[in-house]
Amino acid sequence: MKRWVRHLMYAGLVLPLSAAPVRADETEKIVHFRITGPVLESPPTLALGGLFGEDEPLNLFDLLKTLNRARTDESVRALIFDVDEAALGLSQIQELRQQFKRLRAADKDVWIYSEAPGLGTYLLASSATKLVMMPRGELGLVGLYSTPMYFKGLLDKIGVEFDVVHCGAYKAAGEPFTRTGPSKEADEDMKKLMDGIYESIIAGIAESRKLSVDEVRKLIDNGPYSAKEAKEAGLVDDLAYREDFLRSIKKRYGSEAKIVHTYGKKSGPEIDFANPFAIFKIFGEMMKGTKPSDENAIAVIYVESIIMTGRSQDDFFGKSAGSDTIRKAIDDAAKDDRVKAVVLRVDSPGGSAIASEVIAEAAKRLKGEKPFVVSMGDVAASGGYYVSCLADCIFAQPGTITGSIGVIGMKPVTTEMWGKLGISRHEYKRGDSADLMSSVRPWNEDHRARINKMMNRVYKEFKGRVTEGRGRKIKGDLEDLAGGRVYTGGQALDVGLVDKLGGLDDAIRYAADQAEISKYELRILPKPKTFADLLAKSMGLEPEDEEDVSIRTSARSPFLLSPAVQAALPALEASDPQAAAALKAALRQMEMFRKEAVALIGPPIPRPR
Repeated sequence: MKRWVRHLMYAGLVLPLSAAPVRADETEKIVHFRITGPVLESPPTLALGGLFGEDEPLNLFDLLKTLNRARTDESVRALIFDVDEAALGLSQIQELRQQFKRLRAADKDVWIYSEAPGLGTYLLASSATKLVMMPRGELGLVGLYSTPMYFKGLLDKIGVEFDVVHCGAYKAAGEPFTRTGPSKEADEDMKKLMDGIYESIIAGIAESRKLSVDEVRKLIDNGPYSAKEAKEAGLVDDLAYREDFLRSIKKRYGSEAKIVHTYGKKSGPEIDFANPFAIFKIFGEMMKGTKPSDENAIAVIYVESIIMTGRSQDDFFGKSAGSDTIRKAIDDAAKDDRVKAVVLRVDSPGGSAIASEVIAEAAKRLKGEKPFVVSMGDVAASGGYYVSCLADCIFAQPGTITGSIGVIGMKPVTTEMWGKLGISRHEYKRGDSADLMSSVRPWNEDHRARINKMMNRVYKEFKGRVTEGRGRKIKGDLEDLAGGRVYTGGQALDVGLVDKLGGLDDAIRYAADQAEISKYELRILPKPKTFADLLAKSMGLEPEDEEDVSIRTSARSPFLLSPAVQAALPALEASDPQAAAALKAALRQMEMFRKEAVALIGPPIPRPR
C-alpha cells in the first residue's frame, strides 16, 4: 500500500473488528500474502517512502485489519500465506493462529506453502486448513534453542566495566554486562521460561494436527524431516512445487477465481508527467487531510521496545517508547469524548524506572474514566509490566514473556576505554555525591548504599503498583512472585499476573464490550505523521507539536566509538542478524544506564526460529 495513501487509514478510518460483511464484487478472490522479515507491532511513526512507490514494512496492526476484512468479505474464497522468510515473534505467531481459526470458522480456506519451515513457522503453518511443502524441502522440526549473549568479554577488550546492584535475586538484566554466563537464579528462570514456551508450542501443534502431546514431543525429538518423511508422519498435508501448487489452487476454486496479491492495498496517484502542474494537484489533494470523525473510537496506544524518558525515537538502535509521547497519547485519549476505550499494546522489556512511572501514572488517571485494557506482545516484562499492571484487564499470549518484578541499578565505568583511545580526564568535584553517576570509577561504599536505598524505594513502589492494580487477583504472596522472576503468559495466568490469554484482536473486542459499543473505529495514538503533515509544518501552516516523534539518524553513544564495536557490528549484521540485534539492544541499555542509575528492565528472551 502506498504510504501517502495509507495515512488516511491511520487517522482512524479503518474497519472495526466487528464490521458488517463486505459486499462481494463480481470476481471471487484467493488472497495471497507473502510475509518477509520482521513484522512490526505498530504502523510507522512517519510514512514517506510510499510517495516514491516503495512498499512499507508490514505491521501487525494493518495485517490484523486486513485479515478481519477478508473474513467478512464474501468474495474471498481462500487465503494463501508464504511465510518461509518471515521473522515472527512467538506472540505474533499465536495471534495469527487465532486469526486462522476465525477465518476457517467463516468458511475461508487457509493455505500455507512452505519450502523449509522451522519450528516457529511450522507452529503457524500447522493451524492452516492445509500445509503444502516443496517435495525436496526440509522440515526443521528440531526443538527450541536459545543462546543469550554475554558481553563482559567484549567490554573487557574495550575497557568498559559495569557496576551493578539489583533488588531481587532473579533480576538478571545486568548479568550480560558483568558475567560470561548466567547465575544460578538466572539459569533456573531461563529453564522455566524455556519449558513454558516449549510446552505452549507443543500444545499448539498437537491441537492443530490432532496429535497427542507425547506424539508431538517424540516427532520433534526425531527431527528434522525431509518433505516426504514429514508427509508420511502426518506433519504436512501435501507435496508440490510452487507452480503446481498454484495451478491446483486455481483448479480447485475454478478458473474464474483470481489470485490477488494486493488485497487491502490502495494504488497511489497516477501522475501525468507530461503536465508540469500535475504534481501540485496531488499535493493539493494530500493537504486536504482527513476530516475528524464523529464515530465512536477505541484508541490503540503502543509501548514498543525499550522505555525511555522524553519522546519516542527511531534511530540506530531501533525504536524506543518515550514517556512524554505515550503520556500525552493516554491523556489525549482520556480527554476525547469520541474515544470510548483504550487498548495499550505493550511489547517492551522495560527500561527507565522514571519513564515507566510517568506512563503508569497516566494510566492510573485514565482508569475508572474509560475501559482500559492491555494487550501484551512478545514481551511485557519489568517496566513493560509496570505500565500494564493497572489495567482493568490484561491479555497475554501463552508465549508472552512477562513479570520480572524487580529493580536493577547499573552504571558504566569507561576510564580504561578512553585510555585505550588516548584520552585522559581530570576531575573537579563539589559535593560528596556529585560523582554518583560518574563513569570514572565504580561506586564506593557510601555511594552504593545510596543507590541501594533508591532501588529499594523503587522496588517498593513497583510492588505497590502491582498490588494496586492486581489486588486479590494475585495468587499467593507477591514477594514470592517478584524478585525479578519471569513468566510465560500461561504461567502468568496461573499466578494472577494476567487475566486472559489472547491477542490484540481479543483485547480490542473486550474493550468494545466493556464500553458497550458495537460499531467503532480504531484510532492509533499518537496519530502517525504523514508527508502532508511535514509539508504543512515546513510551510508554517500548523504549529510545532511539542510531543512530536523524534527521528534520529546518527548514534552518539560513546560505546559505538570503540574500534572493537565498530568492527564487530558490520560482521554480525551480515553473518548473524539476531546476534546483531541483541548487541544493539545491549548498547541501547548501556546508553540508558549512562543517564539513569535505576531501571526496570528484563532479561533477553528466547525466540523460536
